Amino acid sequence: MIKVKSALFFLIIFSLVSCDLFNTREPQAPDQGRSNFIPPTEPQIVIQNLKNSFIDKNVQNYLACLVDTIFVNKKFKFLPSSEAASSFAFLVLDWNIADERKYFNSVVSKVPKDFPISLNLNDENYSSLTADTLVYTASYFINVPHSSSEPKNYAGNVQFNLVRDSRSNWSIYYWKDTRSSNLPSWSELKGYFY
Repeated sequence: MIKVKSALFFLIIFSLVSCDLFNTREPQAPDQGRSNFIPPTEPQIVIQNLKNSFIDKNVQNYLACLVDTIFVNKKFKFLPSSEAASSFAFLVLDWNIADERKYFNSVVSKVPKDFPISLNLNDENYSSLTADTLVYTASYFINVPHSSSEPKNYAGNVQFNLVRDSRSNWSIYYWKDTRSSNLPSWSELKGYFY
């Protein structure tokens, strides 16, 4: 009987030791959205990150394209299209990065998971102002495949003023939007989904 108890005891000890029951394991990564974010060491990378944030529906990457006052002495400024300013007065009243987060989160939440939001930029132009600032202009077309009553397509012209910060990263600190067709503008997209 003692031999059976000893054998059983060693069998239990052997199985506990061999299955790594008491060893820690690597924690699983939290569920995160897809990310194609590239450190914005060049102005063109900011624009690519902005496009990717729409495709990936990644709010953090979208916001990372906008100026961070911790690293540069520039405040974010948004100038909406005149049509949007007359329809959505809050766009003119000190629109800020928190408002950008709110609108973009709202857009992302209304688009089905497997449908990308597309941002197409054409007629792109980069003009240097100083060694650390430049102006980017382009025409845009945005498609938001949602199921609510707001428009799905937006078009216009955009001007971004970009700055290089203390980390040598570029970001958008000034944003001017202009409607250019019978489609609503990007500003109106912000107004509808805010």
